Amino acid sequence: MSKSIERADDPGAIGSRRPTGSARSRDGWKTTLARHWRHRQWLKVIGICAFTWIFFMAYFHVLRNAPHPVTVMPLTPLDGWIPFEPAAFWVYVSLWFYVGIAPGLLPSLRALLGYGAWIAALCVAGLLCFWLWPTAVPSQAHQLDPAVANHAGFALMRGVDAAGNACPSLHVATATFTALWVQRLLAAAGAPWPLKAVNATWLLLIAWSTVAVRQHVVLDVVAGAALGVAFGLAALRFGPAPQSQAADQRL
Repeated sequence: MSKSIERADDPGAIGSRRPTGSARSRDGWKTTLARHWRHRQWLKVIGICAFTWIFFMAYFHVLRNAPHPVTVMPLTPLDGWIPFEPAAFWVYVSLWFYVGIAPGLLPSLRALLGYGAWIAALCVAGLLCFWLWPTAVPSQAHQLDPAVANHAGFALMRGVDAAGNACPSLHVATATFTALWVQRLLAAAGAPWPLKAVNATWLLLIAWSTVAVRQHVVLDVVAGAALGVAFGLAALRFGPAPQSQAADQRL
Protein backbone atom coordinates (compact mmCIF):
# COMPACT_ATOMS: atom_id res chain seq x y z
CA MET A 1 0.00 0.00 0.00
CA SER A 2 1.31 3.44 -0.86
CA LYS A 3 3.01 5.33 1.96
CA SER A 4 1.12 8.43 0.87
CA ILE A 5 -2.09 6.95 2.20
CA GLU A 6 -2.34 8.06 5.81
CA ARG A 7 -4.10 6.08 8.49
CA ALA A 8 -7.15 7.83 9.86
CA ASP A 9 -6.26 6.74 13.38
CA ASP A 10 -2.69 8.08 13.21
CA PRO A 11 -2.63 11.00 15.70
CA GLY A 12 0.05 12.76 13.72
CA ALA A 13 -1.40 12.25 10.26
CA ILE A 14 -2.46 15.30 8.29
CA GLY A 15 -6.22 15.58 8.32
CA SER A 16 -6.54 13.19 11.28
CA ARG A 17 -9.49 14.09 13.52
CA ARG A 18 -7.64 13.01 16.63
CA PRO A 19 -5.56 15.81 18.23
CA THR A 20 -1.90 15.29 18.98
CA GLY A 21 -0.68 14.77 22.54
CA SER A 22 0.53 18.35 22.82
CA ALA A 23 -2.84 19.67 21.61
CA ARG A 24 -4.65 17.51 24.14
CA SER A 25 -2.47 18.75 27.00
CA ARG A 26 -2.91 22.35 25.85
CA ASP A 27 -6.70 22.25 25.41
CA GLY A 28 -7.70 19.47 27.80
CA TRP A 29 -7.94 21.67 30.88
CA LYS A 30 -10.23 24.11 29.05
CA THR A 31 -12.53 21.29 27.97
CA THR A 32 -12.54 19.80 31.46
CA LEU A 33 -13.37 23.07 33.23
CA ALA A 34 -16.03 23.97 30.65
CA ARG A 35 -17.65 20.54 31.01
CA HIS A 36 -17.65 20.80 34.79
CA TRP A 37 -19.07 24.35 34.64
CA ARG A 38 -22.00 23.17 32.49
CA HIS A 39 -22.67 20.05 34.58
CA ARG A 40 -25.96 20.51 36.54
CA GLN A 41 -25.57 24.25 36.03
CA TRP A 42 -29.10 25.24 36.98
CA LEU A 43 -28.96 23.10 40.11
CA LYS A 44 -25.76 24.88 41.09
CA VAL A 45 -27.24 28.34 40.48
CA ILE A 46 -30.41 27.58 42.44
CA GLY A 47 -28.45 25.91 45.23
CA ILE A 48 -26.00 28.81 45.61
CA CYS A 49 -28.84 31.36 45.70
CA ALA A 50 -30.82 29.33 48.25
CA PHE A 51 -27.73 28.80 50.41
CA THR A 52 -26.92 32.53 50.36
CA TRP A 53 -30.50 33.46 51.29
CA ILE A 54 -30.56 31.05 54.25
CA PHE A 55 -27.12 32.22 55.38
CA PHE A 56 -28.14 35.89 55.43
CA MET A 57 -31.30 35.12 57.37
CA ALA A 58 -29.18 33.48 60.08
CA TYR A 59 -26.46 36.15 59.85
CA PHE A 60 -28.82 39.07 60.42
CA HIS A 61 -30.69 37.26 63.18
CA VAL A 62 -27.44 36.84 65.09
CA LEU A 63 -26.36 40.41 64.28
CA ARG A 64 -29.59 41.90 65.66
CA ASN A 65 -30.01 39.60 68.65
CA ALA A 66 -26.61 39.45 70.35
CA PRO A 67 -27.11 37.60 73.65
CA HIS A 68 -23.93 38.97 75.26
CA PRO A 69 -22.20 42.35 75.50
CA VAL A 70 -20.43 43.34 72.31
CA THR A 71 -16.63 43.44 72.32
CA VAL A 72 -15.04 46.18 70.23
CA MET A 73 -12.13 44.77 68.27
CA PRO A 74 -8.77 46.49 68.89
CA LEU A 75 -6.84 48.21 66.14
CA THR A 76 -3.27 47.25 65.24
CA PRO A 77 -0.54 49.34 63.59
CA LEU A 78 -1.29 47.55 60.33
CA ASP A 79 -4.83 48.96 60.37
CA GLY A 80 -3.33 52.44 60.25
CA TRP A 81 -1.07 51.50 57.36
CA ILE A 82 -4.00 50.37 55.18
CA PRO A 83 -5.71 53.56 53.96
CA PHE A 84 -9.39 53.85 53.23
CA GLU A 85 -9.95 53.10 49.53
CA PRO A 86 -13.41 53.67 48.01
CA ALA A 87 -12.53 51.63 44.90
CA ALA A 88 -12.05 48.60 47.14
CA PHE A 89 -15.84 48.44 47.42
CA TRP A 90 -15.99 46.64 44.07
CA VAL A 91 -13.42 44.09 45.19
CA TYR A 92 -15.36 43.62 48.43
CA VAL A 93 -18.64 42.83 46.67
CA SER A 94 -16.88 40.61 44.11
CA LEU A 95 -16.91 37.93 46.81
CA TRP A 96 -20.49 37.09 45.87
CA PHE A 97 -19.34 36.06 42.41
CA TYR A 98 -16.09 34.51 43.61
CA VAL A 99 -17.73 32.09 46.04
CA GLY A 100 -19.74 30.63 43.16
CA ILE A 101 -16.66 29.59 41.18
CA ALA A 102 -15.69 26.51 43.20
CA PRO A 103 -19.15 24.91 43.30
CA GLY A 104 -19.62 25.92 39.68
CA LEU A 105 -16.58 23.87 38.69
CA LEU A 106 -17.46 20.74 40.65
CA PRO A 107 -17.87 17.71 38.36
CA SER A 108 -20.48 15.67 40.21
CA LEU A 109 -23.53 15.90 42.43
CA ARG A 110 -21.69 14.04 45.19
CA ALA A 111 -18.87 16.60 45.17
CA LEU A 112 -21.37 19.46 45.10
CA LEU A 113 -23.29 18.14 48.12
CA GLY A 114 -20.07 17.49 50.00
CA TYR A 115 -18.83 21.00 49.27
CA GLY A 116 -22.13 22.48 50.40
CA ALA A 117 -21.99 20.55 53.67
CA TRP A 118 -18.47 21.73 54.47
CA ILE A 119 -19.00 25.39 53.67
CA ALA A 120 -22.26 25.26 55.64
CA ALA A 121 -20.27 23.91 58.59
CA LEU A 122 -17.82 26.81 58.21
CA CYS A 123 -20.67 29.34 58.24
CA VAL A 124 -22.28 27.71 61.27
CA ALA A 125 -18.94 27.83 63.10
CA GLY A 126 -18.57 31.52 62.27
CA LEU A 127 -22.12 32.34 63.36
CA LEU A 128 -21.55 30.39 66.57
CA CYS A 129 -18.50 32.58 67.24
CA PHE A 130 -20.67 35.68 66.75
CA TRP A 131 -23.34 34.28 69.05
CA LEU A 132 -20.99 33.32 71.86
CA TRP A 133 -18.67 36.29 71.48
CA PRO A 134 -20.33 39.28 69.76
CA THR A 135 -17.77 41.65 68.28
CA ALA A 136 -17.84 44.94 66.39
CA VAL A 137 -15.50 47.18 64.42
CA PRO A 138 -14.38 50.29 66.35
CA SER A 139 -16.48 53.33 65.54
CA GLN A 140 -13.43 55.39 64.54
CA ALA A 141 -12.50 52.73 61.99
CA HIS A 142 -16.04 52.14 60.73
CA GLN A 143 -16.74 55.83 60.14
CA LEU A 144 -16.70 56.78 56.47
CA ASP A 145 -15.25 59.83 54.77
CA PRO A 146 -18.19 62.27 54.28
CA ALA A 147 -17.30 62.47 50.60
CA VAL A 148 -18.33 58.84 50.05
CA ALA A 149 -20.78 58.32 52.91
CA ASN A 150 -23.74 58.87 50.58
CA HIS A 151 -22.34 56.79 47.74
CA ALA A 152 -25.08 54.32 46.76
CA GLY A 153 -22.86 51.28 47.19
CA PHE A 154 -21.50 52.29 50.61
CA ALA A 155 -24.91 53.44 51.82
CA LEU A 156 -26.38 50.06 50.90
CA MET A 157 -23.50 48.15 52.43
CA ARG A 158 -23.62 50.05 55.70
CA GLY A 159 -27.40 49.91 55.82
CA VAL A 160 -27.37 46.14 55.42
CA ASP A 161 -24.10 45.06 57.05
CA ALA A 162 -23.54 46.93 60.30
CA ALA A 163 -20.31 47.03 62.29
CA GLY A 164 -21.18 43.85 64.20
CA ASN A 165 -20.35 40.20 63.47
CA ALA A 166 -16.76 41.32 63.03
CA CYS A 167 -14.47 38.54 64.22
CA PRO A 168 -13.83 36.21 62.51
CA SER A 169 -14.48 37.83 59.14
CA LEU A 170 -16.76 35.44 57.29
CA HIS A 171 -16.01 37.45 54.16
CA VAL A 172 -12.39 36.34 54.42
CA ALA A 173 -13.22 32.86 55.73
CA THR A 174 -15.49 31.97 52.80
CA ALA A 175 -13.05 33.54 50.31
CA THR A 176 -10.19 31.47 51.76
CA PHE A 177 -12.25 28.28 51.68
CA THR A 178 -13.19 29.03 48.06
CA ALA A 179 -9.60 29.77 47.06
CA LEU A 180 -8.34 26.45 48.40
CA TRP A 181 -10.97 24.52 46.46
CA VAL A 182 -10.51 26.52 43.26
CA GLN A 183 -6.77 25.93 43.49
CA ARG A 184 -7.32 22.18 43.82
CA LEU A 185 -9.87 22.12 40.98
CA LEU A 186 -7.52 24.00 38.67
CA ALA A 187 -4.68 21.64 39.52
CA ALA A 188 -6.88 18.57 38.97
CA ALA A 189 -7.85 19.87 35.52
CA GLY A 190 -4.22 20.63 34.64
CA ALA A 191 -4.82 24.38 34.33
CA PRO A 192 -1.72 26.60 33.82
CA TRP A 193 -0.14 28.54 36.66
CA PRO A 194 -1.43 32.02 35.61
CA LEU A 195 -5.00 30.94 36.48
CA LYS A 196 -3.81 29.77 39.89
CA ALA A 197 -2.02 33.10 40.37
CA VAL A 198 -5.23 34.98 39.50
CA ASN A 199 -7.11 32.89 42.06
CA ALA A 200 -4.56 33.61 44.81
CA THR A 201 -4.47 37.31 43.94
CA TRP A 202 -8.27 37.56 44.04
CA LEU A 203 -8.27 36.09 47.54
CA LEU A 204 -5.62 38.56 48.75
CA LEU A 205 -7.51 41.49 47.24
CA ILE A 206 -10.76 40.46 48.94
CA ALA A 207 -8.97 40.18 52.28
CA TRP A 208 -7.40 43.63 51.76
CA SER A 209 -10.75 45.14 50.71
CA THR A 210 -12.44 44.21 54.00
CA VAL A 211 -10.05 46.56 55.81
CA ALA A 212 -9.82 49.13 53.02
CA VAL A 213 -13.60 49.72 53.11
CA ARG A 214 -13.54 49.71 56.94
CA GLN A 215 -15.85 46.74 57.37
CA HIS A 216 -13.22 44.83 59.35
CA VAL A 217 -9.94 45.26 61.16
CA VAL A 218 -6.79 43.23 60.60
CA LEU A 219 -7.46 40.86 63.51
CA ASP A 220 -10.83 39.97 61.96
CA VAL A 221 -9.05 39.14 58.71
CA VAL A 222 -6.48 36.93 60.42
CA ALA A 223 -9.16 35.03 62.33
CA GLY A 224 -11.28 34.65 59.20
CA ALA A 225 -8.33 33.33 57.19
CA ALA A 226 -7.55 30.80 59.94
CA LEU A 227 -11.17 29.63 59.97
CA GLY A 228 -11.22 29.31 56.18
CA VAL A 229 -7.94 27.38 56.09
CA ALA A 230 -9.07 25.00 58.85
CA PHE A 231 -12.34 24.10 57.15
CA GLY A 232 -10.91 24.23 53.63
CA LEU A 233 -8.10 21.79 54.36
CA ALA A 234 -10.42 19.53 56.34
CA ALA A 235 -12.91 19.49 53.47
CA LEU A 236 -10.21 18.63 50.94
CA ARG A 237 -8.81 15.96 53.24
CA PHE A 238 -11.99 14.26 54.41
CA GLY A 239 -14.65 15.37 51.91
CA PRO A 240 -15.21 14.35 48.29
CA ALA A 241 -12.12 16.20 47.05
CA PRO A 242 -11.66 16.82 43.31
CA GLN A 243 -9.89 14.01 41.44
CA SER A 244 -7.47 14.20 38.57
CA GLN A 245 -8.88 14.50 35.06
CA ALA A 246 -8.28 10.81 34.37
CA ALA A 247 -10.15 9.74 37.49
CA ASP A 248 -13.07 12.14 37.06
CA GLN A 249 -16.40 10.32 37.44
CA ARG A 250 -19.51 12.36 36.74
CA LEU A 251 -22.86 11.58 38.31
